[in-house]
Amino acid sequence: MAFQPRPNHPYAHAARFPEGADVSIDDVFRAVPAASGDAAGSADAAGTVAAPGGPVEIEIGPGRGGFLFERAEAAPEARLLGLEIRLKWSAIVDERLRKRGFGARVRALNADAREALRRLRPDGGITRFYLHFPDPWWKKRHHKRLVMSPDLLDEIARLLKDGGELFVQTDVEERAAQYAEQIGAHAAFEPAGDAPGSPELAENPFNARSPREHRAIEDGLPVTRLLYRRKPRG
Repeated sequence: MAFQPRPNHPYAHAARFPEGADVSIDDVFRAVPAASGDAAGSADAAGTVAAPGGPVEIEIGPGRGGFLFERAEAAPEARLLGLEIRLKWSAIVDERLRKRGFGARVRALNADAREALRRLRPDGGITRFYLHFPDPWWKKRHHKRLVMSPDLLDEIARLLKDGGELFVQTDVEERAAQYAEQIGAHAAFEPAGDAPGSPELAENPFNARSPREHRAIEDGLPVTRLLYRRKPRG
């Protein structure tokens, strides 16, 4: 569960992933800051809700939002959602997105993605998921915090449309092997990398980079990029 701040917390106004057992994509883009006092969907708080029907892409753990801003510029037809567990950064990034004029179709909401995705509907409604440089959580007692898990992959598989994509990046060799093993073992995914039968990509094909990817490239660090495609249902 995402952190629940006191009313006087400096980021108590942050927009959060909506409550409820079944949350639609449109509900998500109507989420407004709690302090605004406006009803969901208010143009003053969140901008006009983007028209349904365009591709929807989700970034798990957008942090300071660098990728969301670059992707918003590169893919003006897409609706983008960042699910960020850290209240401070979800609030700051969502506000900056609105000030930049992206608020109608690009949001950063406070949520634990592992919990939020279980409630998101409809099945098959998402075009692409991004997971950029997730925290490796080296200590054994922290392994339960690792975002990648069979349960998360089940939810991603449920939400992706047939042919939808899962893109994962890391500069940690051990975690790259772990992610490839976990995703490769899931029946819903097939590798979609540069070579047949491989998930690995030499380059990021989405015209947008996270701050961590920019730093890794500048420092000459190797980055493992994995791309998987959702197999057709039935």
